[in-house]
Amino acid sequence: MTAVMDRDRDADQTAFAIERATDPGAMRELLSDRAYAAYAIAQLEERRFPLSDWYVATGPDGRRGIVVHSASGLGRALFAEGDAAAVDAILSLHPGPRYTFGSVRPDHFPTIERYFVALRKGNMMRMAVRAESFKPEDGEAVRFTGVDSAEVNRLYSTEGGPTAYTPSHLNEGVYYGVRIEGRLVAIAGTHVVSDAEGVAVVGNVFTHPRYRGQGYSKIATSATTRELLQRCPLVVLTVETVNDPAVSVYRRLGYESVCSLHESPLVRKEPFGVISLARRAYAGWRGRSQGKEIVLR
Repeated sequence: MTAVMDRDRDADQTAFAIERATDPGAMRELLSDRAYAAYAIAQLEERRFPLSDWYVATGPDGRRGIVVHSASGLGRALFAEGDAAAVDAILSLHPGPRYTFGSVRPDHFPTIERYFVALRKGNMMRMAVRAESFKPEDGEAVRFTGVDSAEVNRLYSTEGGPTAYTPSHLNEGVYYGVRIEGRLVAIAGTHVVSDAEGVAVVGNVFTHPRYRGQGYSKIATSATTRELLQRCPLVVLTVETVNDPAVSVYRRLGYESVCSLHESPLVRKEPFGVISLARRAYAGWRGRSQGKEIVLR
């Protein structure tokens, strides 16, 4: 009776075939929503692609999911796209590092919480701007590079949080700040820039508490966006949907809302990876004839 019940249960599930992706071109075609997938798309650059683990799960019914564990930029990140069950199948075997930063669709978030503790919950908005919609803000902003890392870290640590922006972070990204009487009071930068892929993700926008509400972050963000649009056709950022002042600033610069998502620091629930290792062994045995891993969902 138990064997019959197991067969009936398996018959009601989809068998997802999971494989590690090694062809950037193939992944580029699958990441069709460029605004949502901008950070992942940037990882397709030749110098970055080997630093990430790309997984694709495909079901016989055509459903597909993608998970990317990247390690470039300011730290480790997890990106997911596609069918939620397919994403679940991948994460059951390849949850990635213990600590990471997740960027997922709202329908993926219940799956994420099966494998991770989300340290921040809240709805986020992805906004995008292109050259034809950009509305620059007047005001003087200064370009910051690696030699300015100490000054930049002092500003970011104003409210007590630890910061560790290295010279390479500033040199590889685009950062503009506003100085008042010689003091850096506001800054805007990037999470990633990819000239080769034509995408950039604005982030790390911060204003000293004493200087907020005076438009300095808008000037810094405008200057950062202006340079990025000279290099990349698509520039995006993420903002909390309840942060009305920030959303208003970005809209006035020409950014438009394109989708909702969740972004959060994540801590893997299963710290040592023993369970996922056992699952991989079984999934590999199950898909041995195809050279893939097979997971039922």
